[in-house]
Amino acid sequence: MKQEDKELLLKDLCARLPYGVKVKSSRRRILVTLSLDVMNDFHLGCSIKPYFRPMSSMTEEENNHYINTFICMWDAVDWLNEHHFDYRGLIEKGLAIEAPEGMYKK
Repeated sequence: MKQEDKELLLKDLCARLPYGVKVKSSRRRILVTLSLDVMNDFHLGCSIKPYFRPMSSMTEEENNHYINTFICMWDAVDWLNEHHFDYRGLIEKGLAIEAPEGMYKK
């Protein structure tokens, strides 16, 4: 993985930690939920790929909510992170995995 890709992935994951993001670990071959509580216990020396939702999977209800929060850019970005949308194109770059439908249902 190129250094710029590592930096982009780390930057993205840091913004998502408060919302708990699911990742596939290459070392353990398991699904791990990264959150602020477990970051100190999880060794990131292994390769991980987060599960994100493609923007195309946004429902009409979510789209309406997103448009309403877009007035404040920071709120919109936080909302996208909270709902695990891949707004940086990490799936296309091979840095993330498309989340199966329902993976992040509350």
